[in-house]
Amino acid sequence: MTNPTIGFIGLGLMGSKMAECLQKNGFDLVVMGRNKTAVGETVARGAVEVATPKELAAASDIVMLCVTTSEVVESLIYGDDGILAGIKEGAVVIDYGTSIPASTQKIGADLAAKGAGMLDAPLGRSPMHAKDGLLNIMAAGDIETYNKVKPVLDVQGENVFHLGALGAGHTTKLINNFMGMTTACTMSQAFAVAQKAGIDGQQLFDIMSAGPSNSPFMQFCKNYAVDGVSDLGFSISNANKDVKYFVQMIQDLGTSSKIAEGTSASLQAALDAGLGDGNVPEIFDMFLKQGAN
Repeated sequence: MTNPTIGFIGLGLMGSKMAECLQKNGFDLVVMGRNKTAVGETVARGAVEVATPKELAAASDIVMLCVTTSEVVESLIYGDDGILAGIKEGAVVIDYGTSIPASTQKIGADLAAKGAGMLDAPLGRSPMHAKDGLLNIMAAGDIETYNKVKPVLDVQGENVFHLGALGAGHTTKLINNFMGMTTACTMSQAFAVAQKAGIDGQQLFDIMSAGPSNSPFMQFCKNYAVDGVSDLGFSISNANKDVKYFVQMIQDLGTSSKIAEGTSASLQAALDAGLGDGNVPEIFDMFLKQGAN
């Protein structure tokens, strides 16, 4: 694509910085979203605001979605004024969120029937990396579609990976988040057990971090449990959603995971306890209050 017009939906913490990066690099944007402050800032830099996904798709060569759930993605695609109703032949939809692979594959097939392509391309790193075009991007989809938009992905990401067929990006992200969130919950519970048992948390960290259990996640969990600093930057609510998606994904694959179900149950309990907006290591408070059971 030469100088593609990009439609962007989802101008939250990450999406707004991604849009800013694209604009700084000379791309024309068409936008819509509920965050009117972010929409206004994007429009002030030259973007055009539209009212419906259909209108956005009709004006765009690439449609980028940076939204919260598969349900939101499907509502944007399939509504009466949805993306599918307005998509142009040859256009590409990129889902940057963390979605259920089976949903992604269905959407991809329906877009293909209209002559459009799709990539699932979940992200790593922070909004500040997004602003500077330094994201990690786990893209998946047919190689022709990937190559078509690769120059744009290279503007947004420092590390851009092609992982294979459509859905592989979301699958990889869910596996990654299952491992990460299970590790964070386990370590948070370890610090809660230590405190209940009268073991010094700093000393526990010194011992565990001297061995193979050491990891950035351990540092994040220690920072909260021992030092009271909550700095992971990923909420219990988001972790709960992602692990539930992982459980659904493995059920779709005809298998199960007691470990994932346990992590999901712990995260849901923290959400029910009103901790959803807190960072994942703050689940320590629930484990401590509940007797670390």
